[in-house]
Amino acid sequence: MKKLHGVTTAMVTPMDEMGRVNLEGVKQLTNFLIEKGVDCLYPLGTTGEMLKLSIEERKIVAETIIATTKGRATVYIHVGSMSTDTTIELAKHAQAIGADGIGIVTPVFFYTNERELENYFVQVANSVSEDFPVYLYSIPQCAANDISVELLQKMMTRCKNVVGIKYSFGDFVKTQEYSLVNGGDVSVMHGCDRLFAPLLTLGCDGTISGISCVYPEPFVAVYKAFNENNIPEARRLQNIAATFCKVLRGGTNMAYFKSALEHRGIAAGHMRKPSLNLTLDELTAFKKELIKLDELLKEI
Repeated sequence: MKKLHGVTTAMVTPMDEMGRVNLEGVKQLTNFLIEKGVDCLYPLGTTGEMLKLSIEERKIVAETIIATTKGRATVYIHVGSMSTDTTIELAKHAQAIGADGIGIVTPVFFYTNERELENYFVQVANSVSEDFPVYLYSIPQCAANDISVELLQKMMTRCKNVVGIKYSFGDFVKTQEYSLVNGGDVSVMHGCDRLFAPLLTLGCDGTISGISCVYPEPFVAVYKAFNENNIPEARRLQNIAATFCKVLRGGTNMAYFKSALEHRGIAAGHMRKPSLNLTLDELTAFKKELIKLDELLKEI
C-alpha cells in the first residue's frame, strides 16, 4: 500500500468568477505541482473547500486529478463529509477511479463521542478493500472533534487498511504519542508546514501542506536537505519556508492562496461564497508581498 510522505500538497479547488469548479484550472494546478517535485497530492480537504462542494463536484475533481496525474505522484482523495453515507460513497468512488488511498476527517460541527467516532471510521474503512489505505484526519480547531491516541490504536487494530493519521493541530506532545501507536508502525503526517523540518525529526513521515500548493519549492528543498542529512541546510530552508507561510496567512484564508496562484500564472480563480475574493486594496498590498517572495525563491 502506498503511504503519504514528504511534501504532500493540500490542493485548492480552482473556480471561475461564478464560483463554478474550473476543471482546466484543476489540470493546470496538478501539472504545476508535479513538475515542482511534490511527493503526493491531497485534494478536496480543508484547503480544497470540501464542504462547499457537491458530491458530484467532488467526484469530477477527483477524477480529473487522477487522470491528469497519470501515476506521476501518489494521490489521496479526502472523502470526509457531513454524513457517513456520503463519506462511504466518496470513499468507494476514490478507489474505483484509481486513487492511491483516502483521508477521512472526523465528523464536523456536531460533537461525537469516542464510540461514535470509532463506529464512523470503521464503517468507512470497511467500505473499501482491506488493501486500500486510509488516513484518519484530525483538525479539532475546525471540526469540533478530535482523535485520541487510543482511538487511533483501536482503528489500526480493527481495520488493517488504516495506516496513519493526518494531524493538523499544534499539540506536538500528542504528535509524538501518535508516532508510537501500533508499536511505531504508523504513518503520521502533520499539517503544520511552518515546522516541517522539526516535525520530521519528531518522527513524522511528512507534511500535508496548503502553502506548498502555492509555493512548493521551499518545502521540496527542505525535504531534500533532510533526506541528505544536511540539517543546517534544512534549518536554513525551513526559515525561508516559514516566511512563505507567514505571507500566505498560514492557510487561514484560501483567497490568499488563489490570488498568489494567479500571480504565478495558475488559473486558481475565485472563492465560493460565502467566502469572498480579496478586495482591491487587499490584493494590491498582497502583490507587493508576493514580489518579495519572488526574490526569496532565488535563495532556495
